Amino acid sequence: MQVASASCSCLLSAASTQAARRLPIAAGSVFQQWRTGATSAARIPRAEQQSTGSTAASSTSNKPINTYIKTYKPLTPGLRHVKHVVHPHLHKGKPFRPLTVAMRKNGGRNNTGRVTTRARGGGHKRRLRIIDFRRQVEGPHTVERIEYDPGRTAHIALLVNDATGEHSYILAPDGLRAGQKVQSWPKGVDVNQDPAALNTDPSAPQSVTPPTNTSAMDDQPEELRTSLLRASMLQVGNQLPLHLIPPGTTIHAISTLPLGKASLCRSAGSYAKMTATESSGSKGHLYAQIQLKSGEVRKFHRNCTAVIGSVSNREHQHVVIGKAGRKRWMGLKPKVRGVAMNAVDHPHGGGRGKSKGNKHPRTPQGILTKGRRTRRPGPKGNKLVVRQRPRGFELRGKK
Repeated sequence: MQVASASCSCLLSAASTQAARRLPIAAGSVFQQWRTGATSAARIPRAEQQSTGSTAASSTSNKPINTYIKTYKPLTPGLRHVKHVVHPHLHKGKPFRPLTVAMRKNGGRNNTGRVTTRARGGGHKRRLRIIDFRRQVEGPHTVERIEYDPGRTAHIALLVNDATGEHSYILAPDGLRAGQKVQSWPKGVDVNQDPAALNTDPSAPQSVTPPTNTSAMDDQPEELRTSLLRASMLQVGNQLPLHLIPPGTTIHAISTLPLGKASLCRSAGSYAKMTATESSGSKGHLYAQIQLKSGEVRKFHRNCTAVIGSVSNREHQHVVIGKAGRKRWMGLKPKVRGVAMNAVDHPHGGGRGKSKGNKHPRTPQGILTKGRRTRRPGPKGNKLVVRQRPRGFELRGKK
């Protein structure tokens, strides 16, 4: 009976495989989902789920697939809680190799061989992408493709200079796609220049056609010409000085020095907002005020640069790793708790049971980790901070 049941199961599996090969595309995809363990709700786009009938299915089949979260059936313990964010618009091939360098790993050790960063080691082999955080080259650039970068949470965009044909990588803003145009004005724009010099492609989704009647614009006052030029430049992905960005605009990749590289708001989904641009008649007319993601309002030099829009891959917060092995693929090792060590290895170590020795939480070097202020308060502190980030009762909305 066991031999007969085994032969019957083999025949049934072979018949189901042959039947699936004869099925149309839709049924074959369901069979493939059953074999790989992916749930239908995650594999099928949201637009196709809502469609009912052949007419609705044909109308939604031509639409581009949006970003969605992919889950799996718990065929193994490592797949039970995994959640992947699928981005169909990302490039499927390898990166642009001339803009990459080999990443040599050190296992968290410095030049003397001592461990300075714990829980580092192993991981998949990578190549670092060289990102242009300064964007000093002016002129129109065409987005060739959007790529995944293993060295950061945000996506990156490969640009091609329309004049020279040179390639460069930048942080991809949210909503930027291949074929669009972006520009950079790190030193500002002359209000007396011809508006036709601004490369704005009418066919691009984010572009705005500049006024064609330049003679009528020349007769306008300087304030109006500045406003028209500013409106034509405020497109996603363009880099501008802070004094050309109006209040309320969402920005990212902010530089702290004029003509410096971007150092703030660079992770996935992060952004800041322009709150005020001080007038030329005020005492501090050299600064612009920006509200950061933490809630802190800070002054920046008016000639510092920022990019319009927010950083891409804002769905990164929904990713669930699912198992410890995937962390090892990322180059992260398990971190031992301080209370599990000996007293000679950590300030929390030693003692009988789970005891920290009546000490506040500290690092292995003995530095306080919770509640210690790292910025000098009062007038002797950072004078560029207008309002500090909310803490304690302020963070919880209480007085």
